[in-house]
Amino acid sequence: MTEPELASSDATNVAAAIRRDGDDYVIDGRKWFITGAMYEPCRIMILIGKTDPQNPDRHRQQSQILVPMDTPGVSVLRPLQTLGYDDAPFGHAEVLLENVRVPASNLLLGEGRGFEIAQGRLGPGRIHHCMRLIGCAQRALELACRRAGSRIAFGRRLAEQGAVREQIALSAAELEQARLLTLRAADEMDRAGNKAARDLIAMAKVVVPTMAQRVIDRAIQIHGAAGLSQDFALAEAFGYARYCRIADGPDAVHMAALGKSVLGRYAG
Repeated sequence: MTEPELASSDATNVAAAIRRDGDDYVIDGRKWFITGAMYEPCRIMILIGKTDPQNPDRHRQQSQILVPMDTPGVSVLRPLQTLGYDDAPFGHAEVLLENVRVPASNLLLGEGRGFEIAQGRLGPGRIHHCMRLIGCAQRALELACRRAGSRIAFGRRLAEQGAVREQIALSAAELEQARLLTLRAADEMDRAGNKAARDLIAMAKVVVPTMAQRVIDRAIQIHGAAGLSQDFALAEAFGYARYCRIADGPDAVHMAALGKSVLGRYAG
């Protein structure tokens, strides 16, 4: 979905062109932060672009189509680092598509249904991010506790120092709050569907990454310089938490939609 030349937080904003030509579609566009595009076993991409850019319904302009990686015109330009981390070949890539021709049968569901497909995926995808972030934060908390229990500073273990205990307590409380919110959102999705759960999904998507950032940051502080190094998973986890405040929609977009929904419910 993501394109470097436009604000991809608005999925209707996508600009890659998908044009019908006989029994084929021809695709032109540039994408980036395409997860897994560099990974050798990756054989196919699902690309979203515009088949009907003049449609007055901006939610019907987009379509999604399958693009085999070895199709002529597909170029993986470069790996992208995230906050300095280079996790190629498993990470994200910038991809250029020039006059890429694929069979018309590769189109998913039909023309104009790309936004619909994206929305169906993004709700569960956001909750999956929240689940992983809760795991990162839980691991960071456990590492912080072990470090505090074994590290001596100023003649005492860190675990005996009041300031450290307060940071551990705050992290545990914030983590449990975020865990319960995520569980409630997932339960609502199971019971009533993604659309009914969208406010809870938005809440979790805003709350959980920022919680994880805070918890991981405190764990880094308790580890001292070691927390910034490759000897622990904390620095990479912190980068992931920060990344997730943009991935699948930035905080501001979720808060704008959530605020509008809450106002509509209570403002009369």
